[in-house]
Amino acid sequence: MKASEMDPRVKPGGDGGGIFRFAPSPNGHLHLGHALSALLNANMAEATGGRLLLRVEDIDETRCRPEYETAIYEDLAWLGIEWEQPVRRQSEHYEDYRAALARLDSLGLIYPSFESRAEIARTAAATDPDGAPLYSGAAKGLSRAERERRITSGEPYTLRLDMKAAAARIGALSWNEMGGGKVAAKPELWGDVILARKEIPTSYHLSVVVDDAAQGVTDVVRGRDLFHATSVHRLLQALLDLSAPRYPPPPDPRCAGQQTVQIDLSHRFARAARQRCQCGGDTWAGRARLSAASVAVLARG
Repeated sequence: MKASEMDPRVKPGGDGGGIFRFAPSPNGHLHLGHALSALLNANMAEATGGRLLLRVEDIDETRCRPEYETAIYEDLAWLGIEWEQPVRRQSEHYEDYRAALARLDSLGLIYPSFESRAEIARTAAATDPDGAPLYSGAAKGLSRAERERRITSGEPYTLRLDMKAAAARIGALSWNEMGGGKVAAKPELWGDVILARKEIPTSYHLSVVVDDAAQGVTDVVRGRDLFHATSVHRLLQALLDLSAPRYPPPPDPRCAGQQTVQIDLSHRFARAARQRCQCGGDTWAGRARLSAASVAVLARG
């Protein structure tokens, strides 16, 4: 995204530091993996003289709840993490995602599909990197009139990216995995990914790309579970003419060198840990910070 198109509140990281983000979904309480991610991003922002942003990914309107969002703020505060205001809530930016969809539609790169998940599973010949059935692309053969008729009749549908056409338009893509070198993007492994649904004008892939650009995020620290999704994000960034962030590896938590705090491993959730953790008889709430090393050990438990 060009500088003139960013959120006007976006400021560069201090002293040339990066802009990091933690982006949980309020569909449940934070678990220890979330805590580790939040701490790593906060520590790296602090170490580089950068900034930490908080984004609430609340587009799943059936599962996301206000009480879980409140709990996120409480848990992060207990961990000693400070973030900049305002918090970006995805549900407040649907127009941004609609604009991105319109751009892709003008390029002839999206189409509606009407099959159920069960139907897709029955006809899939392969799976994506997450193990989900790959969509066959059958709906691309529907005429425009048939698509409009089915949408107008109220049928459920999703909007998908025509991956073959999109990849052909952009050509070869890659990204630099800091510390790991150049990585060739392989978005075709994901097939025609969903970008929006009838009731929600976006998806994870579309939202994260639009949001990172709008917020000026420069560094994305993510787990290995999201490594392959970067291929889709690089393609969308190129199609929408958005800048690509850096992808630094998370630091080795074993080298954090911070105080270790032992918490009963049977309590897997950060919220439960917050309620039970005691240091010298005093509840820790708001007075100490779990080290990245501590949370990593707990997460492995």
